[in-house]
Amino acid sequence: MRTLGTVGLGLCVAAALGAASGDATKGKSVFAGSCAVCHLADSAAAKMGPGLKGLFQRAKLKSGQKVTEANVRARIEQGGSGMPAFKDMLTDGEKNDLIAYLKTL
Repeated sequence: MRTLGTVGLGLCVAAALGAASGDATKGKSVFAGSCAVCHLADSAAAKMGPGLKGLFQRAKLKSGQKVTEANVRARIEQGGSGMPAFKDMLTDGEKNDLIAYLKTL
């Protein structure tokens, strides 16, 4: 029973911290439909927005913030620096899938 309680607590903490538990394969489709117009997935070179290859291996986002799931999610949701906000355009599941995909780049 303790193990189940510990797992449940861990899942609650992960959810509270905005940890992505998405599907990278689905996230690739989200990227193609919503992000690829402005961002490259296979390069760090800029298109309209910065290339995203190796995003989660970088120390900082272009904004200067540390690269974390929470900060990437905030940028996706709020937009900024010419990027539109996707808070109401993508579901939470799509955002999780997208973050899972971005981690594979």
